[in-house]
Amino acid sequence: MTTTTKVSICLPTYNRPELLVRCIESCLMQTHANIEIVIGDDSSDDRTAQLVASRYGRDPRIAYRRNVPALGQAPNVASLFERASGDKILLIHDDDYLLVHCIEKLLAQWERYPDLEVAFGDQYETDHDGRIMHAASERMNLAYHRTASASGLQNPPGRVGIVQMFPNNGWLANAALVKRIGYDDHYGTCCDYVFGTRLCLAAKRVCYVNEYVSCYRITDVSVSQATRTSINASSIAAWRFLNSLALPPELEPARKLAMRRLVPIVVSLLARNREARAGLQLALGNLHAYRFGFSPRLYYHLLMIWKATRRPGSESVALLAIKDEQGVDTSRARMP
Repeated sequence: MTTTTKVSICLPTYNRPELLVRCIESCLMQTHANIEIVIGDDSSDDRTAQLVASRYGRDPRIAYRRNVPALGQAPNVASLFERASGDKILLIHDDDYLLVHCIEKLLAQWERYPDLEVAFGDQYETDHDGRIMHAASERMNLAYHRTASASGLQNPPGRVGIVQMFPNNGWLANAALVKRIGYDDHYGTCCDYVFGTRLCLAAKRVCYVNEYVSCYRITDVSVSQATRTSINASSIAAWRFLNSLALPPELEPARKLAMRRLVPIVVSLLARNREARAGLQLALGNLHAYRFGFSPRLYYHLLMIWKATRRPGSESVALLAIKDEQGVDTSRARMP
């Protein structure tokens, strides 16, 4: 299967040609050679188009399209899924990149489990220049429940998406399933999380490989980094989505686990953005997220809420919120 299966690598890009090159090169260097790279360019200038034409214009594996007008993050990804002609689809964002054996390692899981529909592995976290940060990578994967003891088939599969074990990109899945799920832009900057959750809920079998297969780059120019302290932050959108999601009883523990992580982040953001009453209601209505009052973080957030009610928009509230997010929220730029 590793030689006959065609894999479509879907690559959305926006105004980052200097980062895009490494991403494309990592795709072309895959040990699994039967690939196509489907690029959707939402850039506001011609730099990316010129770069792709000059460096890769004669490579039949690359299918580039400039979106005029720009489609936006989620519609761009959705269009890439529709254009993909492979049996499997892999998503990679333009500032991230794949390890050389990524597709081969993930695709091998279909040999072990012929009815598999989704496979994913660990991510390295890198700095802006693409240098791997090993300690940060270990913390990130641990925070997202990717451990050696969790490797193999996941039961139930839907839990993987809900608790954010499923990565924002670098995964591999059956093209038919991916196209059926599509990419929903109703939840803004957390569209990766929404897609991953819906994909895993719909999949019959999902496999986690306890090996590094891709690299996630920390940059200051991502959409969610630009909105991470605002009321439009991906964490708030993810909380709203998860709160409204209809789940069978066996997946309610997964929702509760996800809420345990999300609720304190959202409370902090609400306090910072002058939504003190909403923050207080959320905190008191989800005391399990604060170990029923045994977490010092609850009182830290109550202090933030109190300061917000006394001096709305004060600098002290903003500093408290920023410190709390930086100290606790280990979320990825495109995921809450």
